[in-house]
Amino acid sequence: MHVSVSARGLRSLLLCITKVSRRVAQFTSVCNVSTFRSFHLNSLRCQKSSLTMEQAANDSGTPAGVNTPVSVEETATKDATETGKRKNDEPDEAEKSGRGKRRRGAGGKKLRPGERYVPPPQKRNPGVSFSQEHFDETSYYFESGLRKVYPYYFDFKTYCKGRWIGKTLLDVFNSEFRAESIEYYQMAAKEGRIKLNETPVEDLSVVLRNNDHMRNTVHRHEPPVVGRPLEVLVDDGEVLVVDKPASIPVHPCGRFRHNTVIFILGKERGISELHTVHRLDRLTSGVLLFARTLEKSKQLDQLVRDRQLEKEYVCRVDGEFPEGELICEEPILVVSFKIGLCRVDPKGKECRTVFQRLSFNGKTSVVRCLPLTGRTHQIRVHLQYLGFPIVNDPIYGASAWGPHRGKGGHIGKSDEELLQALVQEHQNLHLLDITDDCTGVGQEAKKKIKISEKMDKSGRTAEPDESGESCQTQVDKKFDCTETTNINAKNASLTESQNPLSTNSNGNQTEAADSTRKTPQGTQDHLCSECKLVRPDPTEKELIMYLHALRYKGPDFEYSTSLPDWAKEDWVDAE
Repeated sequence: MHVSVSARGLRSLLLCITKVSRRVAQFTSVCNVSTFRSFHLNSLRCQKSSLTMEQAANDSGTPAGVNTPVSVEETATKDATETGKRKNDEPDEAEKSGRGKRRRGAGGKKLRPGERYVPPPQKRNPGVSFSQEHFDETSYYFESGLRKVYPYYFDFKTYCKGRWIGKTLLDVFNSEFRAESIEYYQMAAKEGRIKLNETPVEDLSVVLRNNDHMRNTVHRHEPPVVGRPLEVLVDDGEVLVVDKPASIPVHPCGRFRHNTVIFILGKERGISELHTVHRLDRLTSGVLLFARTLEKSKQLDQLVRDRQLEKEYVCRVDGEFPEGELICEEPILVVSFKIGLCRVDPKGKECRTVFQRLSFNGKTSVVRCLPLTGRTHQIRVHLQYLGFPIVNDPIYGASAWGPHRGKGGHIGKSDEELLQALVQEHQNLHLLDITDDCTGVGQEAKKKIKISEKMDKSGRTAEPDESGESCQTQVDKKFDCTETTNINAKNASLTESQNPLSTNSNGNQTEAADSTRKTPQGTQDHLCSECKLVRPDPTEKELIMYLHALRYKGPDFEYSTSLPDWAKEDWVDAE
């Protein structure tokens, strides 16, 4: 009888301790007044009950340290108390069955029949690199001082966008991918170049559904860049510093892929997994920094954010720049993210650049530039505002800005009118840098600008976007945005004596059939409109802008290059 009473008392004591443990967990997770009051009252009850049980045990004559039989259920309760685990910590039936996991993976929404869950990209940052498969797509060749890329086949991929759902492929090509005619896409589909969910599509009337994956195989042509090799200034395992030639983009963008700094470094030097610290405009040359490790990338990024990275540029501008130090603090506003076009505007972001004249040759000045902030096109915009645009700046030195070329912020045009004027001025030049969207400003400008081109047989015009070239995307992000041309049938049929643009990079005229200006043998594609064109090589003025990143300096490092020829005091323009 005494043993039975003692076991019952200990059982009650263990249950009381379990309740107290649960209340402690609740109190630590949600600390409010009501919880604290409840916790306090329950503690008092448990203490009173414990005293009563202890008294009963003492009355029964059972020592406190004597072991008594305990059931399996009691043992489990005791173990749970000792380990701090509670019944609520165990996964419920929904989680065991996987339904809870599915809900979390799908963002809390149940998938409809036929829908497919696409997981978000992994949060990894191994640096930018490409595989040997990418490098093997094509090869380089050098002619007339230019680095060229043999045309190659490339797959543009994309998932169906929300605005495309319920539309046919024909509708999408007709409204958003107008680089080619509908007849071209129909022929491409018949040859198996257009695939939907990895299945060739022969009929473009197929209706698109959510999560459809589209692939379009195109014959890709890249513009040439200067043939000067990339010079590696520093490579210590943590930082890679190169002297970037003008005309070469840093990473794949627009129509450029193999003719980019990252591709050239990977293909010719085997350098991969680079972290970009900063970027230079395609036409800008000079010091370009990459981090070789993620840790170093974070350190350099922090220096940039804390403005502990000093940047020094040099440029040549029109006119006689004032002597002494000149500071410009005009705010800069982005007019178009598509082409990175900016201007001075009170609604823009704060900005500060320090200028100092280095020399003047009677016509142009060499200016030292210290950008203390890092806005897009900061140096070029501030120089334009001051009335001294860079000599061969294709954007901010263009006549589209008005008779004074934007001096003092006086443009006399709306942003849309300015974009249209720039498109018209540069429709035969690949000078406006473009991002990876063909359907933005370029399409808006096309609706308002009548470009004097002959119509093709389908009644459609080969319309250029704001850069004079349709954009192709970074790596594999977009669908078919193959380049178009601004050279109409008349210019394409002109001979050397008729076409003043038929000059090579050295200014020497060559025959229209010269191999430097037509697709190399063996790389022709019967559906590619670019293969049918005769395009002159770009001149040096189209590939080089007189802006150079001279020096980058941090708390414990400094990287610099020598002055370019055009920045020397005794330099004279050939013209």
